[in-house]
Amino acid sequence: MEQQKLPNSTLILVLGILSIPMCCCYGVVGLILGITAIVLANKAAKIYAENPEEYTGYQNVKTGKILGIIGIILGVLYMIFIIVMISLVGWETLQDQELLQERLQDMIEV
Repeated sequence: MEQQKLPNSTLILVLGILSIPMCCCYGVVGLILGITAIVLANKAAKIYAENPEEYTGYQNVKTGKILGIIGIILGVLYMIFIIVMISLVGWETLQDQELLQERLQDMIEV
């Protein structure tokens, strides 16, 4: 019997890879991509567990799941960083580069 490719194995890998750089979009995009990669990876792992000899591409699923977890962690950390920065200096300050530099200099001098 010919082996077939595991459903969504390439998609899971791509979503896992994209979740890492996209965590810099305020953490939200990386979080969404990482969660999607993990959910799809869990479904693919169940399919593979039922008949492992029928499918190939399980390595992509495992790698995509790991990268999705990393993307989620980075996304959450970046979201926490943004929340802390907003609480310390304010949203308007984050929008103005010169004002942000002044506030950071004030915080360093104190």
